[in-house]
Parts: sequence; C-alpha cells; structure tokens
Amino acid sequence: MKKIWQWLTGSVIKEVGNVIDDLTTTKEEKLEAQRLITEILEKADKEAQEQVTARWESDMRSDSFLSKNIRPLVLIYLTVIFTVCAFFDGNIGEFKIAEEYIPIFQTLLVTVYGAYFVGRSWEKAKSITTKK
Repeated sequence: MKKIWQWLTGSVIKEVGNVIDDLTTTKEEKLEAQRLITEILEKADKEAQEQVTARWESDMRSDSFLSKNIRPLVLIYLTVIFTVCAFFDGNIGEFKIAEEYIPIFQTLLVTVYGAYFVGRSWEKAKSITTKK
C-alpha cells in the first residue's frame, strides 16, 4: 500500500519538497521539514488503512449477501473482463498479448498475491498472538 500511496502522491511530495527548498535556508531545516511531512503522510496512510479495515469489518457483520460479497464479486468481474479484453484485443489469427497489458497484469498479480497471502498470514499471526 505504501508504494501505491507514494505513486499517487509522488507529484504532491515533489511539489511540497520544492516549496520547502524555497522556504528554508539551512540543511537542518529542510531535513526537519521533510521528516515532519513524511510523518504526516504516514499517519494519513495508517488512518486510511484503518478506515478500510473498519468498512470491511462492517460489511462482514452485515446480514446482506451483497454486502459480504461485493468485493469478491467485483474482483472476479473486473478480472474476467480485463483478461478477456487483454486476450482478444487484436488477436484474430495470431495470439499475442499487447505490451501495454503486461505491466497491468504484473501489478495486479503482485497486489492480489500480496494482499491475500501476506494479509492472511498477518491475520493468522495476529490471532495467534492475541490468544496467548
């Protein structure tokens, strides 16, 4: 998630860095400002993750089939649609996946495997440590 956050805010951080460079005169002031900004961004990221977790927990407590299953259903739908588009995009006759799809598949695989396997491992470890 941190890499996604950095990617989404990359231009913002660069602009903030330019403002800091213009406003500060010493290297120590610049380093302190950068430390504070990093701290603020990390806190915002943590709070965002906590909100997502709270929404997921709320969904799972619901009695509604759709509330409990909307994320997996959307994931399945988007994966199928994207895969169908990637495999059939210009592939009449000779099969070749277009170059622009490859980084998207790579990102999706890393994200899904990371979220599922690392997330599940973390949840299991947390449940074991809280039982003790």
